[in-house]
Amino acid sequence: MPAPILTSPSRWLLTMLSLAVFACNTPPPATDQANTSDYYQEKHRPQYHFTPEAHWMNDPNGMFYLDGEYHLFYQYYPDSTVWGPMHWGHAISKDLTHWEHLPIALYPDSLGMIFSGSAVVDTKNTSGFGKAGQTPIVAIFTQHDMAGEKAGKSDFQTQSIAYSLDKGRTWTVYDQNPVLPNPGIRDFRDPKVMWHEASARWVMALACQDHIRFYTSPDLKKWELGSEFGKQSGAHGGVWECPDLFPLTVDGETHWVLFVSINPGGVNGGSGTQYFVGDFDGKKFTNTNTPDTQLWLDYGRDNYAGVTWSNIPASDGRRLFIGWMSNWNYAQVVPTTVWRSAMTLPRTLSLVQAPEGLRVASQPVQELSVLRKDSVAINLEGGKAPKALPITGSLLELVLDFDWEGSLKGDLVLKFENSQGEYVQVMYNDSLVTLSIDRTAAGDMSFEPGFKGVHPAPLIGKTEGSLSLHVFLDKSSLEVFSQEGKTVLTDIFFPGEDFTTVKCSTTSGQTVTVKGMGYGLKSAW
Repeated sequence: MPAPILTSPSRWLLTMLSLAVFACNTPPPATDQANTSDYYQEKHRPQYHFTPEAHWMNDPNGMFYLDGEYHLFYQYYPDSTVWGPMHWGHAISKDLTHWEHLPIALYPDSLGMIFSGSAVVDTKNTSGFGKAGQTPIVAIFTQHDMAGEKAGKSDFQTQSIAYSLDKGRTWTVYDQNPVLPNPGIRDFRDPKVMWHEASARWVMALACQDHIRFYTSPDLKKWELGSEFGKQSGAHGGVWECPDLFPLTVDGETHWVLFVSINPGGVNGGSGTQYFVGDFDGKKFTNTNTPDTQLWLDYGRDNYAGVTWSNIPASDGRRLFIGWMSNWNYAQVVPTTVWRSAMTLPRTLSLVQAPEGLRVASQPVQELSVLRKDSVAINLEGGKAPKALPITGSLLELVLDFDWEGSLKGDLVLKFENSQGEYVQVMYNDSLVTLSIDRTAAGDMSFEPGFKGVHPAPLIGKTEGSLSLHVFLDKSSLEVFSQEGKTVLTDIFFPGEDFTTVKCSTTSGQTVTVKGMGYGLKSAW
């Protein structure tokens, strides 16, 4: 998604206001300071999440793996910390943990800005772009014609392609773009392309205002409409965008999962990502659940527009995901200066059979363990008086199991706090079977009245008398994975000083046993 989704006049006004403030809101350009002591040390700067060196970032785009490198492209405006004419920023990693910034990959041209999209490794050279044995990488993206939108046209978004023969370092824009003209749909964007082996064709999932269209192509240049899905399914509180379609296997059976980001209309307000589980025959997606079923990938307020990497080797076999760790309700006004926005941790997705039905589970990638520098065994009892865990720091990973006798009264609370009295806490309520992040006292909220709040999630796959949590704290964010990733929450916050102390308690005074491990983490930068 390129910008906050509002009514058309409001969207144009917001865009113009954003452009108008560039001159007074432009921070100094990024410098080559990777070897200096203050590099990536600004207040609130995440230390092991991906952030741009400077300026504005939103949706992850064009992710693929090739020859030992994970490529991450992203929506980028290189001249300010608020949204502007979109480019594709670019970074690579060998371990999904440490990232190297590369030059901007794609720039706006005569067809418009470079909005969200995807990239594929065309190993069969179906596109014909490959030369002398060089495998082409093809990027497929939306181009947004701002002049057309301003003029009140409905066809100002089209789909274009570019290709690279040097592993994504440089790109050649196809001279016959657009490859998919707009049929008259105002919101016509965010192509996510995959190779469908059974039909030997490329399949594009494209967001079209309130539904998804599936197009097919033999060569990434000529596209035909296959089917539509979603006008009467799932959540419709806002515009649909940033789809992703892929197979996952559980108990030896393959199912298809369709991600759809929506803004507004997220489960806890503003931006959010829903998903559907069903079947796909190469042209048509069939939802297994009833049309009114709403499934959410992450119940926090800050995981949006996420998609998965393409070309992951079969020997690896994982479905790898990353999302934009923000929310359009406040993304442009959060209190950071040199840069704005971060990505979530990379996550491994799986399909699991829960009592509630088939669900997508998310877990942090195993590669993150290289950041562990200190380890502390945790074995204590929490009650009415908060008990401090024997680990401190602003970069933490906690792997915890909680046990109690009978039914748990009140809330189980895991609180992260600082000396100023600010805190963010994870709460579990056994009677409601909910897991929540409470950021009502987590620091600066002056930038947006709706930022303050408690964000609940249903605990999927509840087990009696116990709870498991895998929690990551990184300066200004908390990511909580529960019950092996069946329930996930991601929230950002901006405290006056870092949260460094963790305490456990119960509001009822009931005794809870806490066992597990705590890890202090190193900066990835």
